[in-house]
Amino acid sequence: MNYLLNAGIVAVSAYLIGSVPTGYLIVKSKTGQDIRQVGSGSTGATNVKRVLGKNWFFIVMLLDALKGALPVILASSFLHSNSGIYPVIAAVAVIIGHSKPVFLNFKGGKSVASGVGTILALNWQVGLLIALIWGVITYISKYVSLGSIIALALSPFIMWYLHNPIAYIGYCALGAVYIIYLHRENIGRLIRGEENKVR
Repeated sequence: MNYLLNAGIVAVSAYLIGSVPTGYLIVKSKTGQDIRQVGSGSTGATNVKRVLGKNWFFIVMLLDALKGALPVILASSFLHSNSGIYPVIAAVAVIIGHSKPVFLNFKGGKSVASGVGTILALNWQVGLLIALIWGVITYISKYVSLGSIIALALSPFIMWYLHNPIAYIGYCALGAVYIIYLHRENIGRLIRGEENKVR
């Protein structure tokens, strides 16, 4: 019973933290605009860049990564499990919260930065490698979406290679599938050569 109660508390708390719409709040406070009515309609850092520029892109990305890491760190610190299941529950809930936030009628971002934040909190070496891969591919290709898709697709393999718990590997696999699914329109534009490049 305690396990189910703890799991429920972790899931709900992490989801609510993930639902805090960082990009939306910043754009709204700066310009009065609803970021969901701009560009891709996402509340994430890439769409924020279209309105507020490069500096706010990095600020929102950092805040979303911290938002992803926080519930995982809290679950790891206060609830101990040999399987590592509580941090994984937190990680799953926070990326769902970011992409389907209750505070914005379930229309949010694509959970890349928050997803990387969860991985950093689970294993900082894996998180840094994922962030590095994302940065290199994005820099070379000029496509944020391509960097995101490839980096997250590699995350379960890197997590496995560095001998992490099976729950962490499973989370990275599940999270990668989910986030890549959220990028399905970007994938279509990449195939057609219509995806916007980073300027």
